[in-house]
Parts: sequence; structure tokens; C-alpha cells
Amino acid sequence: MAASEENSALFPIFILTIMALPLVPYTIMKLCRAASRKTKSIHCQCSECTRSGKYRRSIFKRISNFSTCSNLTLVLLWVVMIILVYYIKHISQEIQIFEPFSILGLESGASDSEIKKAYRRLSIQYHPDKNPDPEAHKYFVEFISKAYQALTDPISRENYEKYGHPDGRQGFQMGIALPQFLLNFDGATGGILLLWIVGVCILLPLVIAVVYLSKSAKYTGNYVMHQTLSTYYYFMKPSLAPSKVMDVFVKAAEYMEIPVRRIDNEPLQKLFMLVRSELNLDLKNIKQEQAKFWKQHPSLVKTELLIQAQLTRELATLSPTLLGDFRRVLELSPRLLEELMKMAVIPRTSQGHGWLRPAIGVVELSQCIIQDLLQTLPTLLPLEPSLQDWYAVPLSAKKAAGGSPEGIAPFLQLPHFSETVIKKIARKKVRTFQDLSDMPLLERAELLTQTAGFSSAEIQDIEMVLEMMPSITMEVTCETEGEEGIQEGDIVTVQAWVMLKRTNGLIGALPHAPYFPFHKEENFWFLLADPVSNNVWFSQKISFMDEAAAIAAASKAIEDTMEGSGASVKEMGAAVREAVDKVKAGSRLVMGKLQAPAEGNYNLSCFCLCDSWIGCDKKINLKVKVMKRTRAGTRGGPVAEEGPILEDGIEEEEEDEEGDYDDYESEYSEDDADERKTNKKGAVANGKAHDKGIENRSSSESSGTDEE
Repeated sequence: MAASEENSALFPIFILTIMALPLVPYTIMKLCRAASRKTKSIHCQCSECTRSGKYRRSIFKRISNFSTCSNLTLVLLWVVMIILVYYIKHISQEIQIFEPFSILGLESGASDSEIKKAYRRLSIQYHPDKNPDPEAHKYFVEFISKAYQALTDPISRENYEKYGHPDGRQGFQMGIALPQFLLNFDGATGGILLLWIVGVCILLPLVIAVVYLSKSAKYTGNYVMHQTLSTYYYFMKPSLAPSKVMDVFVKAAEYMEIPVRRIDNEPLQKLFMLVRSELNLDLKNIKQEQAKFWKQHPSLVKTELLIQAQLTRELATLSPTLLGDFRRVLELSPRLLEELMKMAVIPRTSQGHGWLRPAIGVVELSQCIIQDLLQTLPTLLPLEPSLQDWYAVPLSAKKAAGGSPEGIAPFLQLPHFSETVIKKIARKKVRTFQDLSDMPLLERAELLTQTAGFSSAEIQDIEMVLEMMPSITMEVTCETEGEEGIQEGDIVTVQAWVMLKRTNGLIGALPHAPYFPFHKEENFWFLLADPVSNNVWFSQKISFMDEAAAIAAASKAIEDTMEGSGASVKEMGAAVREAVDKVKAGSRLVMGKLQAPAEGNYNLSCFCLCDSWIGCDKKINLKVKVMKRTRAGTRGGPVAEEGPILEDGIEEEEEDEEGDYDDYESEYSEDDADERKTNKKGAVANGKAHDKGIENRSSSESSGTDEE
């Protein structure tokens, strides 16, 4: 009976241990993530971002942010653990270990006379003849009598002093830490115990495994459905114009799960009339186009209209239920756009190249959604045609003949700016965004005060945003390790240092995006591409937010590279220290390998595209000369032969859709004349390109656009 009670008392300890094993590490990980997220949230302090409320730390917002399902479950489990600890502490005081000397109130080694005196004293207090209390009788029989017997019998006392028990050495005893009612329930001990073992040890893990596997089979590591990736992969085409990227983006399976309600029909009809001009409809057959648009799946229609509401800032017509769907669409958009970008640059051809045009379109769409700007804003300012291909803009500034190199989109990122303000400052010969940002502080303040009529507080907001905008420079090399020159079939190492600078001195910060209702970190995409053939040779995502991860990645890459080249430990340590210093100064290392193509001269371009800011992209040219193989053996696989490539019909479609390339040329596309002009400006060494760090928000190597 005592053993059963002891096993039953151990059951809470067993449950506490099982709960603590996963709960304590998970809580520590959760706290570390919260601490790192808190240090990362360096955001814009302008009045528009403050009014947006997404950075406001009110008590209600803190409670709502904390009141997630995982957090509440975590708190509930900790409450249960605290209750268990209190219960275990309470029952541990009730469980009394059999100690004869302690029971009789004596010290160890007391004499026989002292034992007899103590026994008589306790007998007067607890003997049934003296004390009718049942508890006193139980205590006298089970503890006092046994203790006296154990100490008065010489053999029992010797066994107790030697082995800790009156009966001598005890054998090994096992028990089950289960409640007593499970072990003794009307004689059905075996059945109850069997059910308990089957339920806890078999069924519960099986249910958890089934739920986890069903969820993991549905989603990728980035919490995007596998069906979405398949859809994006199927609809991504090499000739996909940026204006058509929206049609692929809204086909995500996550958006198909958004509920369709009859009460949403009327507000969606009103929203359609407001954004109809932005839906790429043929105005000559507007009735047929409208009917065709509404025949699409209702979820696709709703998603596209809600995204257009974000781009046009037409939120007044949305009902409360549509506002909930609107927030859901925007919440999913960053990671869906990231996966869509991966589908654009994923190797498709036999040479392992992705596609440049759709990749640029995805980045432009991301910029427009984050900054809440249209992809079809009209250009208002005149522009020399020779510069129009060099700047990153949404399709906004591309349609009109003339305008600033980057159009008005970068201007509209600034707080309090409007098309009217842009027209006014254009009369003062401030025609480009670079002209505005390069002006001295006092001169710019005077211009904005006298010409645009801004107050000092509004000018301060504008200066804050200008200081937050990143400036990118790049140093890129392509070489074959341990060899001079690049020969066909070689494994070429691409190494690039991407440096970010801001006027306010920050490195990692959240972008100025007052109309995007969620926190969005800056991400950059490094692309090594051939604009003429529309091929992306190499791509990698870059983040300036996590310095520790960047240091670890750069150190490992440098160590692996130098170890392969046979460098000494001292040289390797010096190179790693130099790389760490660069990372701390705001640089990120991009490194990868690719197979050298066939013999020839290749005029490549290195892009660094930002998914959050418009006009902050960077492009430099890189000349790569691949020589005919003369070295014995090959470093890579066989070089692909020239000629038409048929891969699941992709190349055939590319030929059929070749005419569609002229529908829209991205700001990064170059014609032969522009390429020759660039090469005359200064040819770089084979496989090496260095950017001198010119401010590039709208410089001559930043992005621009052509007329669609």
C-alpha cells in the first residue's frame, strides 16, 4: 500500500518532467526571438509612419500582439507547471519517510532507556486507550509501535543502522508513476493500465505526427503552399512582362482560400469601377473585357481588386469584411512575392539559367505594394530618351514620352509629396529624384518651403525619409580558382561584396512604408544576368538585418575558399577578420559557383534590387571572356552545345512569344547602342567590376523604364 501511495505521489513529478522537457527550450527560443526582433525594429520616425499606428506600442496593441494562439497556449502550460510544482511541494511535506529516531523524537544513537521513555510519553499521547481519535490510533500503530519495535530488537536495530531498514538490505523495487485510481479500480488494474499506455504512448504521438505531417505536406518551409509553388512554376514564362506579373501573383492557393461572400459583391463592383483603368483591360472592347474579368474565379477577382485598392489607395469603398480580407492579402504578399521571385530565377534552361524579365517584374510589383504606388502612374517630367533605360521605376513613368529618369514614383515615396508638388519643383529645374537628394540641406529646405509650401515639420519628415533611403555599391569578381582566365566548362566562382549606406548611419532598418499595415524588412536580390539573352546566371537573396548570421556566413565562405586554395592558417585568419570588419561596416558577402558557358565574350550585368524602396536599385556591367579549353581535363560537366533547346516545351513557347518581348521593356533592358556606349565609358577587367560608390538612388546606373 505504501509503495502504491509513493508511486501515485510520483505521478505529478512525471508529468512535470514531460512538460518541462519541450516547454523550457521552446520558451527560451521564443524569448530570444522576441529580443532579437525588438532590437531589429529600427523604423522611420516621420509623422506619416507614426500616424499609421503599426509601430505604436499601446497597451491594447501589445495585448492583441501577445494574444496569439501559441502565446496563450504557452502561458497556459506554464500555469499548469506552476500548479504542479506547488502540488508536489505540498505532497512532499505530507509523505513521511520511516525514520524511527525521528518518529520517537530522539537523536540517532539514543540509549535503550531513552527509547523506552520516549515510547511511554508518546503512548500516553497517542494510545487508543488514552486518545479515541482514529488518526491518533493509526499513527500509533503504523509509526510509533513499529519505530519502538525496530529500535528495541537488537537485530532490527543493527539492520536499520547498517542498511537503513529494520528488515535489512532491501531489493531493487520498481514502480509506475501513475495515479492510484488507475492501478486499483475495482480489480480492473490491467485493463485500465493498458488503456492508459495505449492512449498516451501510442495514440497521442500518432495524432500529433499525423497533424504535423499533414501540415508539412501542405506547406513549405516558408509557410507557402506547395500548390502555390506549382502554380507559379507553371505560369512563369520567360517573356512575362512586369505588367502581367500581377496575373500570376494572384493565383496563389492561399488567396483561393479567401472566403467569397454575397455581401461583398456591391462594394467590389464599386471598387472595380474605381480601379478599372489599372486592370490591363482592352478599352476598345471594354464590355467584353469586363465580362471576361468577372467570369474568373471569385477569389481571383477579389484578390486582384484588393491589391489594386492598395496600389490606388482606394480603401474608402471597402466594407468591414473586405477590410479583413484586404489585410490578409497584404499579410501574405511578402512571402508569396519571395517565392514568385524564386520561381523566376530558378534554373530552367540546360545551362542552369533563370529568367531576368519576370524577376524584375516581381521586384517592381513588390516595390509598388510596399510603397502603395501604382504600376501605371503617368510620367509628368521630361527626360532625355538616352537615359530612360537606366532607372528602376514601376511601369508608372514608362508610358509617357519624357519625364524624369526614374519617373515620379520615388518622389511619391516621400511624405506629403503629391503630383502637384512634383510639378512645382520641376519648374525650378529639379527634374529627377537625384537632383532633390543631392541638394544641400538648406537649399532643399528653402525650395520645399517657398515652392511647395511645406512647413518645417513636413520638411523634417521628408529629411527623415531621405536619410533612411539606402545607397548600394558593389564589387564583383568572377574567376576560376587557382587558374588564370576562364575556360569553357570551368567552375567559376562568383564573389560580390554588396555595401549599404544611409545618411543617418544605420545599416539594418525597416523601410518607410506608412500605407503597408505590417512590418516589412528590407530584402535585396543580387542577380548576375545577361540582359540580351534574358538569362539569370546566378541569384541570391541579401538581408542587412541580421549581422550575426551575415558574419557567420561570410566567415565560413572565406574559410572554405581559402582552405581549398591551400592558404595558411595565418592568412585564413587575416582574411576572416577582414571579412568580419566589412560585414560590421555594412557589407554583405555574396558567393556562389556556376559553370562557364561556351567560348565567347559575355557582357553581363550585376543587379542589386530592393523589394521595398523604389529607385534604390543598383546595376553595374561586367565583361566576362570565356576562352576555348586548353587545360587537360574539365572542371565541370560537358559544355552544352549550341542550338535550340527543348525543355518541356518552354523554349518552343519562348520562340512563339518572342514578339511579346516588345510589349514592355524593363528599366534594366539594354539595346546594342546602349551596351556599346557603356563599354566605351570604361571596360573592366575580365570577370571584375568595381562600383565607386556613387549615390545611386537615381544615378546613371540606377533603374529606369521604357514606354510600354
